[in-house]
Amino acid sequence: MAKKQFKAESKRLLGLMINSIYTNKEIFLRELISNASDALDKRYYMSLTNDSHKVSKKELKIQIEPNLVEKTVTIRDSGIGMTKEEMENNLGTIAHSGSAEFKDQLEKASKNIDIIGQFGVGFYSSFMVAKKVTVRSRSALEEIGHEWVSTGEDGYSIQEVNDLPIGTSIILELKDDTKEENYSHYLEEGTIRSLIQKYSDYVRYPIEMEVEKSIPDPTEESKFIITKEVEVLNSMVPLWKKNKNKVKPEEYNEFYKSKFNDWKDPQKVLHYSVEGNLAYTALLFIPSETPYNFYNQDYEPGLQLYSKGVFILDHAKDLLPERYRFITGLVDSDDISLNISREILQQDRQVKALSSSLSKKIHNALVDFLEKEREEYEKFYHNFGLNFKYDIYKSFGASSEELKDLLLFYVDKDGKYISLKEYVSNMKEEQKDIYYVCGSSLEDIEKLPALSKIKEKGYDILYLTDPVDEFMITMLREYDGKQFRSVTKGDLDLENEEEKKEREEASEKNKDLLSAMKEVLKTKVNDVHISSRLTEDPVCIVAEEGISLEMEKILSRDPMNPGMKASKILEINPNHKIFETLKKKYKKDKNSIQEDVEVLYDLALLIQGLPIENPAEYAKKIANLMVEASK
Repeated sequence: MAKKQFKAESKRLLGLMINSIYTNKEIFLRELISNASDALDKRYYMSLTNDSHKVSKKELKIQIEPNLVEKTVTIRDSGIGMTKEEMENNLGTIAHSGSAEFKDQLEKASKNIDIIGQFGVGFYSSFMVAKKVTVRSRSALEEIGHEWVSTGEDGYSIQEVNDLPIGTSIILELKDDTKEENYSHYLEEGTIRSLIQKYSDYVRYPIEMEVEKSIPDPTEESKFIITKEVEVLNSMVPLWKKNKNKVKPEEYNEFYKSKFNDWKDPQKVLHYSVEGNLAYTALLFIPSETPYNFYNQDYEPGLQLYSKGVFILDHAKDLLPERYRFITGLVDSDDISLNISREILQQDRQVKALSSSLSKKIHNALVDFLEKEREEYEKFYHNFGLNFKYDIYKSFGASSEELKDLLLFYVDKDGKYISLKEYVSNMKEEQKDIYYVCGSSLEDIEKLPALSKIKEKGYDILYLTDPVDEFMITMLREYDGKQFRSVTKGDLDLENEEEKKEREEASEKNKDLLSAMKEVLKTKVNDVHISSRLTEDPVCIVAEEGISLEMEKILSRDPMNPGMKASKILEINPNHKIFETLKKKYKKDKNSIQEDVEVLYDLALLIQGLPIENPAEYAKKIANLMVEASK
């Protein structure tokens, strides 16, 4: 029986788990029972869909067997079992996804932090309490069973074993007790009973254990006989089948953490039943934090699908549209075929009707969430609002009608949120458009000169800081008849008649200077204008209609779009002293303003967060201007 080694990453991770201290070691039993329940689901499903593998539901059970003499705990199930290859794949590699992230968190964790459930390490939580783990399993598809044995970091061995029943037995040889940790209490009937009631009461297969009972002695009055009998420790009623008014919040929380491998309670629970042409029960959860891999390719969205209480599919992503991919949970419907597969899921009429119903329920719940629990909704939006934005953009606005009232936007540097409905209701009587501005951060946006005129008028401005924001806004187009308008694009039409007349007169009076400035910057800007949006700052860069300045920054990072540039306009404040200085220099010598204009252009780029072509040359020009000013 040759010993095999864990993969390097798995070995390192296992070593950390074995040698680290956790306040919640007890979850090992929850993890192993959850695995056993999944194995029973698979065997029962096989029994219903394959006549050659029939099994009575009475045969499907989980057994817990503590042995005080051997100091072992055995968790046995009559589920589908494992082949040798499955043992290699399932037990030879730790955490199929997220192992690196889990390892990083594990190395940083203190003794008071419990992160075991965060990455779904499941079976390997056994090594927190056991110094040796033995797994005996026989697959329902094979006649020969196998035994897997490991003491942890030194690797594992697998050998054939005859005369094993179908299913899996996991034998944990517990660690020796220490001053800090009493491992022996996991052998106690009371401890096991309380852990099963706490974590696994919902499991719909019987969890059995032989327990001691005290019964009256029939031969002698007032005496009792201690006997042993097998007792079912769990209620076996699936949580989602219970009346939601009788389910405690902590029951939802424990179910969610156990079933969906999260280490934190969910932020919100949606539990409801629908009757009629399509009958189903849904138990859905919104996580309290964004999953570590939520925006990675290896993240698997989708709900668990049950039919008449029988597990059918995991991660059935066709049950929910992409915009609600953050929802996790399960759906149990009597109208879904037991023989449905991933391949025919999309074509199934009942599944499509189910998906439509789920989407409406989730949307209505989120609207209610926003209206009645604003502070909690803002936390949710901080975690998952980006997903709404991507969906509007990727669907070319098709989902905007459904999602637009769920969007929130910042309107100041302090991160205050506002909805589009609230924005429109706050609009001034004379305000025509919804103004927005893009930037890398709220602080950077707040410094932009182009905001000053709009702020002076008391108009709200949407601060957009995510790269997808402006692309999403172009897909929204308008809200409640109000057009979206970028603060840094085109003519904002902010002036009254008197202000407009003054600007036109200033433009006409200084047209030669503006033309000279445009000539200096002819390869860099399309035009130079007298600004209608500046109040205190000397200059700013804005874009003509088309690609915006923020889009240029984003697209410049993409090697597929190296030449995508915004058509820039330099705007100058006619009331600033710098403009007066330029006018005097130009009047005295028309060729004397080149360096000043180039500095102003680079200054405007820096304020906007755009790169300048030659920082060294810019610094030299600043130095020259300082010397000149000191004369």
